[in-house]
Amino acid sequence: MKFAVQVTALTLSLIATAANAQAVRTEKNMSLDLANQIAAATVAACSASGYNVTAAVVDRAGTLRALQRADNAGPHTVGAAQGKAYTSASARNTTAAMLENVQKNPGAATLVDIPGFLILGGGVPVKAGNEVIGAVGVGGAPGGHLDEQCANAGIAKVAELLK
Repeated sequence: MKFAVQVTALTLSLIATAANAQAVRTEKNMSLDLANQIAAATVAACSASGYNVTAAVVDRAGTLRALQRADNAGPHTVGAAQGKAYTSASARNTTAAMLENVQKNPGAATLVDIPGFLILGGGVPVKAGNEVIGAVGVGGAPGGHLDEQCANAGIAKVAELLK
């Protein structure tokens, strides 16, 4: 009888713990300092290749944390960079991979209709371990693949901070 009471108490305790674990979550997110470092490193990487770009860094919810626009970057690059970052953070994927999916899969073609989504190459998720904590979007290089290279270079500069 005493054993049955102990098992019942343990079971109820585990159920209560599981319920509490589902009620409150702990998530990693993008700090302002990290966002600024990624934006600066991304713009610098593109500048080194002769591209005047804008880099936007968003947190895990797609909210803008940092934006840097290189001298001589076109005004359209601001919206493009932010749209790519938002799209990448929302989908937890690169925008280049999403673009490829939209082009190959008719069922995915309506992704372009989601408000705020910009499905062009240049958006890359930022991960701490396996968890997406934000994204960087780049606009202004002569091709989405080059925007993505700059974004990856910016993230690589802070790789030690993402472990």
